[in-house]
Amino acid sequence: MKLKRTLAITLLAGATATAGYFAVGTQAGAAGRASIGTWGFDVAGMDTSIKPGDDFFRHVGGTWMKNTPIPADRSRWGSFNMLAAKSEEDVRNLVEAVARGSNRTGSIEQKVADFYNSYLDTSKIDQLGLAPFEADLAEIAALKTHEDFARLIGQPGMPANSPVGMYIGLDEKNPDRYALNITQAGLGMPDRDYYLKPDAKFAETRAAYKAYVAQMLGMVKYPDAAAAAEAIMAFETRIAELQWPIEKLRDRDANYNAKNRAGLKAFAPEFPWDDVLAAGGLASQDHFIVGAPDAVAALAKLFRATPIDTLRAYQTFHYVNAQADIMPTAFDDAAFAFNGKTLTGQPQKRDRWKRATIALSGQAFLAPMGEAVGQLYVKKHFTPQAKAEMKKLVDNLLQAYRERIQNLEWMSPETRQVAMRKAANVRVKIGYPDRWRDYSSLEVRPGDAYGNRKRATVWDYNRQAARINQRTDKDEWGMAPQTVNAYYNPTWNEIVFPAAILQPPFFDPNADAAVNYGAIGGVIGHEMGHGYDDQGAKSDENGILRTWWKPEDEQRFAMKVKALAAQYSQFEPLPGVRVNGDFTSGENIGDLGGVAVGLHAYKLSLKGKPAPVIEGFTPEQRFFLGWCQVWRSNIRDAALRNQVTSDVHSPAEYRCNGVVRNVDEWYQAFGVKPGDKLYLKPEDRVRIW
Repeated sequence: MKLKRTLAITLLAGATATAGYFAVGTQAGAAGRASIGTWGFDVAGMDTSIKPGDDFFRHVGGTWMKNTPIPADRSRWGSFNMLAAKSEEDVRNLVEAVARGSNRTGSIEQKVADFYNSYLDTSKIDQLGLAPFEADLAEIAALKTHEDFARLIGQPGMPANSPVGMYIGLDEKNPDRYALNITQAGLGMPDRDYYLKPDAKFAETRAAYKAYVAQMLGMVKYPDAAAAAEAIMAFETRIAELQWPIEKLRDRDANYNAKNRAGLKAFAPEFPWDDVLAAGGLASQDHFIVGAPDAVAALAKLFRATPIDTLRAYQTFHYVNAQADIMPTAFDDAAFAFNGKTLTGQPQKRDRWKRATIALSGQAFLAPMGEAVGQLYVKKHFTPQAKAEMKKLVDNLLQAYRERIQNLEWMSPETRQVAMRKAANVRVKIGYPDRWRDYSSLEVRPGDAYGNRKRATVWDYNRQAARINQRTDKDEWGMAPQTVNAYYNPTWNEIVFPAAILQPPFFDPNADAAVNYGAIGGVIGHEMGHGYDDQGAKSDENGILRTWWKPEDEQRFAMKVKALAAQYSQFEPLPGVRVNGDFTSGENIGDLGGVAVGLHAYKLSLKGKPAPVIEGFTPEQRFFLGWCQVWRSNIRDAALRNQVTSDVHSPAEYRCNGVVRNVDEWYQAFGVKPGDKLYLKPEDRVRIW
């Protein structure tokens, strides 16, 4: 059971300016040379043989995509991946420069350097073999009862899995307190569909997974590894059958079920709650939020009915799978063969140093050492001036959102008042935290990859658990500054933009303003839009999950969401693989709102003055080009299948094509007519915000 605190956030990849509207960049990029092209857009990357109205995604980036192969150590390659690669290089250079210096023991620099270098030292890892892991494996092997199992998974720092998951998160009906959140868990593959769908590709993956489980068990000399793998596969398949489908997991109301300790034990008496909580130092807790309740109740029964021999084998495999990257090379290679090649189609394992930067500082979410690296990163790669500049842009986007909400025809005045207060109360976090985490109590040793990971995990867990009954820290970040992503947290009604995403093609101070508003403006609008998507809109201006919409407004909104979901459910990126429009609704609403609000904000920035035509492109054209340039990318089929099955984001192609076909100004800008493949009749276009 992974007892970690997770913000209720929605990822990207979620006060009015008093001195006039802030235009990002100049109208012709005259302040300096743009990083991309001459005005922030790669004209040479277009494929003008494709009509905009037939496939805008490939019209904007088709030539670039044809000429840009996916690197062998990647499953996809586009703007996010390229910036992430740059962030990895930046982190590597910072850490290696620090490591060359003389660092005081206990300093941030010493801890970052020793953590990174210990992960890189595969010779030492191979030399030690399984010795660092033997105590953990022996503890798993000694499990005799279900209560033993519960105590094991409750231990801070023990990589474990369980059909019932628990994490320290926020109370969505009381943003000022943390809560122990309980939900379904337990699978080794990305989603229940991998276990249940009958199509041939999933069947192949299931066979490969079972072989991988047997291989890893055999490598730690587990008795009768093949039979154990069969039992694990049957157990996880049953877990998948009992779990809620991914689209149902998005329903925040259905996933909020508050219980005290007595209520929790009465609700699912088969699970050893007292044992797991005591092991995590949480024996006194009496407030829990249960998600997927009927699934959790059924999974608790499954847990109790499953033989301890199966649970012991299951835990052994998941421990090894989780630790494989810091185990001897044979384990790392085997893990990549399944988790990399089979699941994502990635041909080549990534260089060790690249993975070291992720192990050190995190990727989508904040790893325990993320802010330690972040302190070094922002000193070199992000300035207070850039932070202030972005704040002005966000203010401009918020003003555009307020104006659009004020003029919504489908929303009643009563609901609009709360929506306006919500827009006025949005918290904005840009670049990096104002207060860094205190790492003074974390011990990091040279040459101890296993120990460093365990101590960092335990340190982070203890930091979270110690404050579970305290007031929430709303200055905290859920991402490190070096992360290329952004998010919206509905419980704190905040939008967060780490420093690393505020670079071209998202933001370039020397680019044309229309391109910047289409790119970072669309992203900012996207994150703001999560406050008003089908789930984020359930929180009020203070982040409290409650009903604040009039019933007729909810009905009109639901009709619009249903229409948009129906559009996306028609997209078929691979034969027989369709986008789940219901599951991806929140992100699709965010994209559509982001583009609409970004364009509105761009027009406000002009303050009534005409914008020039640049190289034959009108301002509106440049705006839409900027949005879709962000999404140009290539992806391997296996990774695409994985994304459609388990990711709330639609594939990049539809984050371009699926959005623009609903925006009237796009039709006018590019002369899109009936008969074009993306054309929608005006009455069929979805307009929400």
